[in-house]
Amino acid sequence: MTDVQDVPAVAPEDEGGNERAGLRIAGALAVLVGWGLGVFVNVLLHVSAHAGGLVVGWVRVYHTLGPYAWGVVILGLFTGAFGLAMIWVSRDAPAGALHLPGTSY
Repeated sequence: MTDVQDVPAVAPEDEGGNERAGLRIAGALAVLVGWGLGVFVNVLLHVSAHAGGLVVGWVRVYHTLGPYAWGVVILGLFTGAFGLAMIWVSRDAPAGALHLPGTSY
């Protein structure tokens, strides 16, 4: 008979992953999405649109920045700054072995 209280629902994983690599990858992705898409592509689309608007997929983009576009720019600025903060924090994180969680190597 097995006592259910003593058996974990998920097997424990090995410790010792590379926290530095995770922070750098996540920070770079946040900078790319925040500043790349949220700021650069958004503003570029609005600047390149003519008076009648520019159709991108199913969305029509006009040359003026409306409240939604300003919201995307502000959110992109914060996301990029958060990504830089993660990259900055990764400088002090200990480097460990780079492996996928749950693998045996």
